[in-house]
Amino acid sequence: MSATARSPYSASRSNRALRQNLVAYVPQSEEVDWSFPVLVEDVVMMGRYGHMGWLRRAKPRDREIVDAALARVGMSEFRHRQIGELSGGQKKRVFLTRAIAQQGQVILLDEPFTGVDVQTEARIISLLRELRDEGCTMLVSTHNLGSVSEFCDYTVMVKGTVLASGPTETTFTAENLERAFSGVLRHVALTGGEAQVITDDERPFISRRAAGGPR
Repeated sequence: MSATARSPYSASRSNRALRQNLVAYVPQSEEVDWSFPVLVEDVVMMGRYGHMGWLRRAKPRDREIVDAALARVGMSEFRHRQIGELSGGQKKRVFLTRAIAQQGQVILLDEPFTGVDVQTEARIISLLRELRDEGCTMLVSTHNLGSVSEFCDYTVMVKGTVLASGPTETTFTAENLERAFSGVLRHVALTGGEAQVITDDERPFISRRAAGGPR
């Protein structure tokens, strides 16, 4: 697991945080009936339910927030599409948009890069980096090694138990990765230097070193 920051919420406060709509969740996949006639904008509006009364009537402010979230993730043109018509990557972006519309203080993301293409992955990474820079706390569970150093400030490496934790720059190292993903660390000789390629089920992490030292 990798995280952009330490969560300010202890386990004893988690239920209260959920009740107060402070935590948003982006699942790896949704167990839903994709044939159900619900539009993209309706799914995103679900992120506002915790801010509405029991009748769940959207106010102008809720619609403004949904509009802004759709625009930010680049999904405005799909707002009137039935969600089952979207690709896997587009669905992932819809659920991320829903989390943004919720305006929680913490966003939990479970394998956000699973089943998305390279372009969608780049868009998600860019968006997560923006949210981090705005002060949003995110907890991200991922096996996508190539993305971790791009937006995560703090990393926890787990293999049955916690192997290492700390700032990404000092924790997300070849040595710790080899411990976590034993047997998948490869050294590749290149002209003028060498590269360490650490692979898993998604995009690899590549650490290059020139002949004279780290690069």
